[in-house]
Amino acid sequence: MSIMNTFSGKRFDPMNITAEDICTEDIAHALSLLCRGGGHLAHFYSVGQHSLNCAKEAKARGWSERLQLACLLHDASEAYISDIIRPVKVYLTNYLEIEEKIMGKIWEKYGLDDLSEEERRKWKAIDDDILAFELKALMSGARFQTLPPLSSSPDISNRDWKDVEQEFLETVKHLQYTIEKS
Repeated sequence: MSIMNTFSGKRFDPMNITAEDICTEDIAHALSLLCRGGGHLAHFYSVGQHSLNCAKEAKARGWSERLQLACLLHDASEAYISDIIRPVKVYLTNYLEIEEKIMGKIWEKYGLDDLSEEERRKWKAIDDDILAFELKALMSGARFQTLPPLSSSPDISNRDWKDVEQEFLETVKHLQYTIEKS
């Protein structure tokens, strides 16, 4: 059994992760320090910042707080198993199985394990749309790419990871509170 140590001090086997092992602080911290695109960008741009942009796009489209939270957390498994670029990830079927297992526990932790196929399709569409924007803006090889219409203006500035981490934490807290109240 291999044990991982997280930012918050938790210790567990990521291959046997439970919903109790999942910690918002660990997710926010790790994703704010994890660079998108394997680091092949114009400047540091984190998975955490990408996730915030996805949640803001969902809000701008008038989607529910539940879908905003799903958009915010859609890459949360990467806090535990890191990020692999899409062109490679599709060939790593074992990685995809592990990612799906961990995401299942994350969805469970945040009460999103009953997302409908339509809800899953929606957050995946936003992920793709924000990715297209990021590629064009942050990667020189994609500057001529056509962009899908967005309802928000994604923040792709070079932000301090601590600010991204704090905003991520505040956004999760706000969305959970709003969902619980409704």
